[in-house]
Amino acid sequence: MKIGVLSLQGGVIEHIDHLKHLDTDAVEVKTLNDMKDIDGIILPGGESSTMGKLLRISGLLEPLKNKIIKGLPVWGTCAGMILLAKNIENDPVTHLAVMDITVRRNAFGSQLDSFKTDKFIKDVSGEPVPLVFIRAPFITSADREVKILCSIDDQIVAVRKGSMLATAFHPELTDNLAFHKYFVSICKQYRKREL
Repeated sequence: MKIGVLSLQGGVIEHIDHLKHLDTDAVEVKTLNDMKDIDGIILPGGESSTMGKLLRISGLLEPLKNKIIKGLPVWGTCAGMILLAKNIENDPVTHLAVMDITVRRNAFGSQLDSFKTDKFIKDVSGEPVPLVFIRAPFITSADREVKILCSIDDQIVAVRKGSMLATAFHPELTDNLAFHKYFVSICKQYRKREL
């Protein structure tokens, strides 16, 4: 099982460490060549506008978008969720635009408003999962076909559509591996279909 982590900017190493704990071959994705033979890709937290620019400059944007449309599992955390969204409130510029969601940037407030909470997410774990929010977005609307996995105070913070997963929070900043296990399971389903 080979899972890539987009490594242009943002919280890359933490995702790689979590994947390695799950005996997964975790690779940094910086070039088209790095995307060969991956069974899934994580788009980490960071600065979504900067990541979007770097995706364009590196020539990764369209090839990655095409792979996702064809079924490659993808998980966007925080800024990664913004990269996946078809609509970004108050911003006409979208990036990969593959997921039928509308997001609001920094929706929970500034860095000072960062917080951590625990939440039971039935699809992901039988135990409550720690959720870390840092200048986090949330989803203001989602298409009918998008499954809502988690909401906080009526704000949507985790969704899935097919092999696409998006979270407003940062599971990689906790010791809990539940979300990474969940994503690996999505990648395993994809790999079985491809073989």
